[in-house]
Amino acid sequence: MVHKQAGGDPMVRLKLRATSAVVAVAGLVVASPPSAATAATSKSGAERMTVVATGLDNPRGLAVAPGGVVLVAEAGRGGQGPCIIGGQGQTFCLGATGAITAVRGRQQKRIVTGLPSLGTMNQSEVLGPHDIALTKAGPLVTIGLGTDPQRRAQLGPAGVLIGQTVRVGPSGASAFADLAGYEAANNPDRDQPGTGPDSNPYGLLPYRDGAVVTDAGGNDLLRLDRQGRISTLAVFPTTPTPNPFGGPGIPMQFVPTTVTTGPGAALYVGQLTGFPFPVGGAKVWRVVPGQTPTVFAEGFTNIADIAFDNKGRLLVLEIFANGLLSGDATGALTRVERDGTHTELARAGLVTPTGVAVAHDGTIYIANKGTMVGQGEVLRLQVRD
Repeated sequence: MVHKQAGGDPMVRLKLRATSAVVAVAGLVVASPPSAATAATSKSGAERMTVVATGLDNPRGLAVAPGGVVLVAEAGRGGQGPCIIGGQGQTFCLGATGAITAVRGRQQKRIVTGLPSLGTMNQSEVLGPHDIALTKAGPLVTIGLGTDPQRRAQLGPAGVLIGQTVRVGPSGASAFADLAGYEAANNPDRDQPGTGPDSNPYGLLPYRDGAVVTDAGGNDLLRLDRQGRISTLAVFPTTPTPNPFGGPGIPMQFVPTTVTTGPGAALYVGQLTGFPFPVGGAKVWRVVPGQTPTVFAEGFTNIADIAFDNKGRLLVLEIFANGLLSGDATGALTRVERDGTHTELARAGLVTPTGVAVAHDGTIYIANKGTMVGQGEVLRLQVRD
């Protein structure tokens, strides 16, 4: 999931399909969809967990818009090329299959299509639209890359938006901030062992007049101002880690996947961890610009997303609760109580979950089956306390 259309105009034209009921969300037209997703409840969640959207292509980050509309970034399913070699040596081919889906109640509709997507031949790994945020600079979406930024040029004009944060609206999607270009020019974690230029824009959050972004490949947290100018807020270190197969230890990369705001107006960053993805080795870090990041919560495995609930408690979503090397795709959602203890809110029914967001009324939404083509879901979780 996270490691560093042939031809056509660099501007990706969006297909915004409106019906009779339309809601304007920060300049992005969100249609009230005519068809409803099949509802179902978790077998083990005390009937609290309901499927409200289905059939998604690699759903990733979520945002809850005014009026309760849930926006889902779909990484897509790749395409027929051109192709490049990814950070782990796989071949990724480009297609215009990324999308944004709007979910209202149990109804869903793709309101933005044609965004760039990179996928392996068997679609086992797909990079594309990873997160969405409604900011003062407009609706923004991160587009993944997952390799050395210099390889992006091999995609030609159709790949110009890969590795960028793009701004979307009724007239199309356009470049806002070139994170891959920033990584190529600056490589903020260059002093860390085992690192090289690698960019994979991932988590996205409205922040002041612009946004903040985690670059999962670059191991850093970046600020984007209202004009899309980029600056480094924090660089995260590699950590010496035992080799599970024996031999010398491994400099494990941080791999930041998610960022949110929380207590003390600080930023909070969750990490996936890099190879060997140790069970219990992922942490949530508190970042105050200008200060060294500190650990806020720990004892997690492969964090995909974090959020604070409407009572100020941290929610941590693990994409592989038993570790990426376990072969077990079960995820988990855990709440960190004010005394630091952990309360597991959901596990059964979570399969490679990738995104979590909290509505104004406290309802929790989860992007589920987030590494699957055509099988992705959005779940609604209602917690009584």
